Amino acid sequence: MTTCLPLPAPSFERGTLRREELELPFVSAEKPRERWRIGLEAEKFGVFARSCRPLAYDAPDGVLCIFDELARTGRWRRQSEYPGGPVVALKRHRAAITLEPGAQFELSGSPHRDVHAVVAELEGHMAELAPICRELGLVWLGVGFHPLATQDDLSWVPKRRYPVMSRYLMTRGTHGLDMMRRTATVQANFDYESEADAMKKLAVCLRLVPVLGALFANAPLREGRLTGAQSLRQGVWLDVDPERTGLIPALWRTEEPRYAHYIDWALGAGMFLLERGDQIVLNTGQPFASFLDHGFETETATLDDWKLHLGTLFPEVRLRKTIEVRCCDALPATLTGAVPALLTGILYDARALDRARDLVAPIQYEEAAAARIELTALGLRAELAGRPMLWWAERVLDIASAGLAARARRRADGRDERVYLEPLVRLVGSGQSPADALIDRLARAPLSAGAIAEACSLGIGS
Repeated sequence: MTTCLPLPAPSFERGTLRREELELPFVSAEKPRERWRIGLEAEKFGVFARSCRPLAYDAPDGVLCIFDELARTGRWRRQSEYPGGPVVALKRHRAAITLEPGAQFELSGSPHRDVHAVVAELEGHMAELAPICRELGLVWLGVGFHPLATQDDLSWVPKRRYPVMSRYLMTRGTHGLDMMRRTATVQANFDYESEADAMKKLAVCLRLVPVLGALFANAPLREGRLTGAQSLRQGVWLDVDPERTGLIPALWRTEEPRYAHYIDWALGAGMFLLERGDQIVLNTGQPFASFLDHGFETETATLDDWKLHLGTLFPEVRLRKTIEVRCCDALPATLTGAVPALLTGILYDARALDRARDLVAPIQYEEAAAARIELTALGLRAELAGRPMLWWAERVLDIASAGLAARARRRADGRDERVYLEPLVRLVGSGQSPADALIDRLARAPLSAGAIAEACSLGIGS
């Protein structure tokens, strides 16, 4: 990681964190444009084709069985949170396979220079899983809310923070458990070269959240029934700890946001825990600002504590080592590449980023917040700032397409990165979201668990 400014020695080496060091995780992540990369994190649900039983963590045919098969090839290394602890991830170079609390299976891909490589890695991951899935009779579902499972149907992944999170989030909204265990997303991550660049990208993406949410709405099912909604996943996020989620309203009130604005917001969120070597210290609910100023019992804040805290914040667009765009539902295989493609076209071409900034600049926080509520039910039929969401979607796609054309990154067949936008452009051209297309597929046969699993299937192993 390139450091673009001189930095003091890390605080964890000498103890107490100072306020002036809170920018360090962001400043140390700044990269020159030639080192910018694209990252993808894609989650999915596993169910067994015959029974539609959800994949469990430690069942004989569960997650650990899949991990063992992948590790047996020698291409993946098992990862635990502490020596002797349960295996909760696999690692390969800069890629990882990780687990969400309800055993959602996630590929956290390597950073790549173009969308072609991002999609190729995702396709390689699916091909690697295919023979294991055929042997187990397992189907992977690309959808934003688990379409079949109840909470009681799901196992817990034994990560140390998950019990702490679940207990705390249940006091901070009604949907914390659903968020943790029954939602899945496609997330794209992007680099920045300076504070100004980071905060410009963050501000633009936050204003784009309702448009992205409508474009990629894909969660119309709950426990085997169509709900009439477009995105239950996005509806769930509307009622999860408002201090650590949402649109970060403070960033909408200034024309030139700084790292300090994000830091001030982050300081106000309650903590989950501290890590001290192989041990954890429960410190649930204390705002990090209070911990920084007053400590907790015998503990004082370190830079590692701050970095851990930043990773427990869940806004729709998050600032860490990258700009993380987190507002899109998990998607069919044909549409997953559209998420990094659309955002790459906007964020990695200077003219496209300026066009996007100018497009969304008039949107007020209250208008975006209202549109987030409306789009959970209506998707592209919602409104944003007095205009149809479809109007916004068409313009955002146009800007992204122009940005990708300007990048002119071509694969072996001569096609540039716009190829991954084409399925989404066709869908939007018909006025549909992914949820609409899924609902149409389900209308062709009687609704059953098997029909739902087939309609939501990513096709891995088939």
